[in-house]
Amino acid sequence: MMFTPLHDRVLVRRIEGDEKTSGGLIIPDNVKEKPQEGEVVSVGAGAKDDAGARIAMDVKAGDKILFGKWSGTEIKIDSEELMIMKESDILGIMA
Repeated sequence: MMFTPLHDRVLVRRIEGDEKTSGGLIIPDNVKEKPQEGEVVSVGAGAKDDAGARIAMDVKAGDKILFGKWSGTEIKIDSEELMIMKESDILGIMA
């Protein structure tokens, strides 16, 4: 895949949630919510401040992140569904 986000944008692959509840019930696809966890695939170079200096990105490729429910734009690259979002839409990095 040859795609690099621009500025302060991040390319994210969703991490699918569990297929079952903690009680063992199987969750059907039509009621399953989209996961809010993902893995960073690639990041842009960072936004520029008023003076023109780059602001370093806090995330890097490979980080597992948590993002808002309505964050990002879904895109398809090489038949893989990914999301592109601004770094500010990311809530945090999971350890």
